[in-house]
Amino acid sequence: MLALSIFRALADPTRIRILMLVRRMELAVGELADVLGQSQPRVSRHVRILADAGLVYRAKEGAWVFVRLGEAGTTAPVLAALDNWDRGEAAADIERLAAVRAERDASATAYFAAQAADWDRLRSLHVAESEVEAAIVAALGGRPLGHLLDIGTGTGRMIELLGPRASAATGIDRSPEMLRLARGKLEAAGLPHAQVRHGDMFALPQGDASADTVVLHQVLHFADAPRDAIAEAARVLAPGGRLLVADFAPHDREELRARHAHARLGFEDAQVCGWMAAAGLDAHVVTELHATDIDQSLTVTVWLGERPPLQQRAAA
Repeated sequence: MLALSIFRALADPTRIRILMLVRRMELAVGELADVLGQSQPRVSRHVRILADAGLVYRAKEGAWVFVRLGEAGTTAPVLAALDNWDRGEAAADIERLAAVRAERDASATAYFAAQAADWDRLRSLHVAESEVEAAIVAALGGRPLGHLLDIGTGTGRMIELLGPRASAATGIDRSPEMLRLARGKLEAAGLPHAQVRHGDMFALPQGDASADTVVLHQVLHFADAPRDAIAEAARVLAPGGRLLVADFAPHDREELRARHAHARLGFEDAQVCGWMAAAGLDAHVVTELHATDIDQSLTVTVWLGERPPLQQRAAA
């Protein structure tokens, strides 16, 4: 009986703490162990019990196992009840969680600063970037792009590629080194309607429904909360607008986490399309691009989500 398994799962205070933590962001088991001050085997046992009750979901990525909140139909009533209880210990956990997020951010910031000058080559990794760019252009079709927003713009390559079809183009990045290179590239490309701005993918400096085309090109795997990044991208998307995501399919290249600051080792189609759907977009997989060198074993997927036009939303 589902209710009985849920109550059994919540009978331990550590499991309640885990549930409240993954409510805020997806966490690796090792990160949960650090926040809780407990061993990884013990935390893994608690996570398994929560997963068996449908309260969390486990996703293996390389050598790491990430834990995220279960389906809303199961978790929403539980979280509503927990919100009415005293959560003093949870407040302390949230403070320790901030340290985990800060460590992730510091690692990514240091990496981007060191790699800025060579970023275009690194972004391609093992699938030829010319193939990825051709797939992106084809996915967006021949229609005008309107106001183009490139999140995590890096050196501005997506704006250089797509900017001529846009009425305005804005690149967002939090790395000053990347933005400096992007400004130089866009000036050289002769795109006076394009600009770059400092900003974070989780708190975009854009108003609601202010962009017609949003691009996340090889950015999502750096996000500690990819679902939140997609939700924020969807927030700024106007009716009829489109969100394009190009990133890796699931893989086991653990060295990319260590050498290139990847927070996630690729994404399943159901994950990305599910996040887009939760943000109110009609989503589908456009294409998959496979590395020509079988030893590299990386696949790039292009996903597209569209905000329904106002009249379509009204009819629904």
